[in-house]
Formats: sequence, C-alpha cells, structure tokens
Amino acid sequence: MPLFKKRTAGKPGEWYYCLEHKKVEEGPECPAKDRFGPYASRAEAEHAMETARERNLQWENDPAWHDGSKGRDAD
Repeated sequence: MPLFKKRTAGKPGEWYYCLEHKKVEEGPECPAKDRFGPYASRAEAEHAMETARERNLQWENDPAWHDGSKGRDAD
C-alpha cells in the first residue's frame, strides 16, 4: 500500500493553471510541480501567467531585494 497518493482529488470550485499543458483545470489534474493554484475562479486561473509576470516584475524592481553588499564584508 503506497504511503502517498499520486494525485490529489480536487475540490469543486478550485481552479489551477497547468504549466505543462498550458490549460486551466478544475481540481488538480496534473502534478503540483506543473501547476499554479488553486485559484477561486476560472478567470483567475486563466490569467495565472500574467499574474506571475506582474509579480516577478514587482519583485525584480523591489529595492529591498537589491540592496547590494549591505551587511556583507567588503573585500
């Protein structure tokens, strides 16, 4: 008897975006490593890549993450 299930049964109303197949799924159909979610609506899941792009851009431009050698010994 396996310790872990291969797939997790999704709940109705949970939406995911599959990175492998580039499609929206209700309930997780693909492995967790290949998906974003859960999202509250199909529309949110459809915009998953756009949301990720926006968040990455915010992170890349956040000065708190680009503070140079602050706190490190200078050579």
